[in-house]
Amino acid sequence: MSSDRWEDFSDLFREGRQPLPRAWADVFGPLRKGTVDDLVIVGQIGQSLDGRIATESGHSKYINGPGGLVHLHRLRALMDAVVVGVGTAIADDPQLTVRRVAGPQPARVVVDPKGRLGGSARMFADNGVRRLLITAQGTCCAPPSGVEIVALPVVDGQIAPSAILAALAGCGMRRVLIEGGANTVSRFLAAGCLDRLHVMVAPIVLGAGGPGLIVPPVERADQAQRMPFRVHQIGDDVLFDCDLSAQRVPLGVAKKST
Repeated sequence: MSSDRWEDFSDLFREGRQPLPRAWADVFGPLRKGTVDDLVIVGQIGQSLDGRIATESGHSKYINGPGGLVHLHRLRALMDAVVVGVGTAIADDPQLTVRRVAGPQPARVVVDPKGRLGGSARMFADNGVRRLLITAQGTCCAPPSGVEIVALPVVDGQIAPSAILAALAGCGMRRVLIEGGANTVSRFLAAGCLDRLHVMVAPIVLGAGGPGLIVPPVERADQAQRMPFRVHQIGDDVLFDCDLSAQRVPLGVAKKST
């Protein structure tokens, strides 16, 4: 993608003063600074050509190829925090680390309203990175030592995406990656809480299985939301970088810059 080393780019990206190398800037430049407020919220989803994120049996490792996986790790390296829902944390037991590229490790966050995630989850591993468990007020949680508990109100059985992001901003997290699963990314999209959506499409057809984005239906095709987008080939996969800033609700500012 560029002769510039990724380590150099990630440093320039966070410093925010110098122009970015053009090849890197095309994909990651829009994530450098928010256009609605101080925050930059990015949703990410990997799927097949027919919009599936897993097979009918639930298998999903790996739909995207090596290029798509490297892109995901680069996203993590540029973010202050990476968020997953408890369903993904239980099913996939992700590490949520930067392993395929150089760069700083983001804080790891799980949205777990009922305190279902066990203490042995790999995302709770103590490796010097902040770990947060976002849960419902009144839930009894006993995560491993060092994991911060953030208790938030529940509305209609769910914790509002805007409340989650406000809490993370209060912890000093300005750039946030909503990594999965599909239900969690869809909830943030429907709530108007994403600045960008990265959809990485693999050249495979699964035929059945877990769907990707799940949003309220429309009656007519011409009522569907259209958005500005760019397309990038990342290895054998194709990235759709969708600009959702026009529908993003104001969320505020981070307590401190990280």
